[in-house]
Formats: sequence, C-alpha cells, structure tokens
Amino acid sequence: MELDRGALEGVYAALLTHHGPQGWWPAESDFEVVVGAVLIQRTAWRNAEQGLAALRAAGLLTADALAASSARRIEALVRPAGFYRQKAARLSAVARWLVARGGLARLAELADDELEAAWLALPGIGPETAAVICLYAFGRPLFVVDAYARRTFARLGWIGGDEPGPTLRRACEQALDANAATYNEYHALIVAHAKTHCRPTPRCAGCPLLRYCAHPAGTASR
Repeated sequence: MELDRGALEGVYAALLTHHGPQGWWPAESDFEVVVGAVLIQRTAWRNAEQGLAALRAAGLLTADALAASSARRIEALVRPAGFYRQKAARLSAVARWLVARGGLARLAELADDELEAAWLALPGIGPETAAVICLYAFGRPLFVVDAYARRTFARLGWIGGDEPGPTLRRACEQALDANAATYNEYHALIVAHAKTHCRPTPRCAGCPLLRYCAHPAGTASR
C-alpha cells in the first residue's frame, strides 16, 4: 500500500498547529520509557502513570533495582495499570534481560533493525511496544502504528482500518523522511487528537482535520 506524502505532511502540520508540541514521551529516563511502554499496554496512560509513580517512589526505575525486586512487590506497585501480574512478569523479564545485555547503552550500539528484533524477541513485547521503545528510548526512526493511528487514518479515508501493522508502518515510513523527531511528534499528536476529536464517537466540531476527512461530520463509525 502507499500513502500520499503531501497528505501526511498536511495532517501533521494541521495537528501541530491545533494541538501544539506534545513533548513526548513523558519520562525522566530512557529506562522509564521502557517501563511505561509495558505498563501502557491495554490501559489508559493515567493508569500506567500511577504504576510508574509507585515504582519511582519505591526506587525501582532502574534495570538493576527492578531485576533484583520480587515479583510480588512489583505486582503490588503496578496494580493500578491493570493486568498487573502479567505486566510485572514482563517488567521483571525485561529488567533481567537488560542487565544481562549490559544495559540500554550497549543495546544502543545495534542497528535499527537489530534493535527492533532484539525487543521483539522478548515475551510480551509486540510490534507497537517495540516501536515505542525504539523511537522514544533510542531515538530511532520507527513510525508507531497504534489503534489511534488506525482510527484517524481510516476516518481520513486513507486506509480500510484492518491492514497489518507492519504494512501500514512501512507505508508511513516510505512516504515520510526517516526522521525520529517527526515520528515522535506525529505519534503524540495522533494520540492527542484521537482523545479530543477522533474518539470512538467522533467530536467533529472544531476538528482541525475536517478538510482532509472522508467522513461528513458526525457520521464516522470507526
């Protein structure tokens, strides 16, 4: 599939003008980005943020500290993020793996495709989470395709909405310059827009993308 470069750039400019720079990813360290990317799975950011705050207060936002902590303690701290047993196990596994690999600095020596493949090999780290980590923790130019991007692009009429994630990501990356800063801001702007206007039931009044949208106001169903 192909996406139009001009349309992608026009939507980006409109979103940036309307919402302003988002300053993502909200984290105090690269390791916190990794932890946040796991905690955000299947929940809202406000819930993931509570888990992050609890881990920070407990002094567990380093790979060494988290790897040395017990599963029960991690579970109790990340409970607000939901699926807490599953996420605690994933965080513990990621922390131990990072310690064994020599930390984020050693992983940063890998090429983009090698880095992504390394994260994808871990249990519970899918394409979206791996892309978030590579983009926000390592500054690699990987376009993040999530449910918000699918909903927005489908309503714009660019996609059907059921395309495989890798296919849609390749189309975005082929249409845009490989620029991590742009991908960073674009993803954050899409999230902001999907939460304010392009919701499951769209709020089209005042939407900055109306002139691009394939759906008349109030009729979008995706």
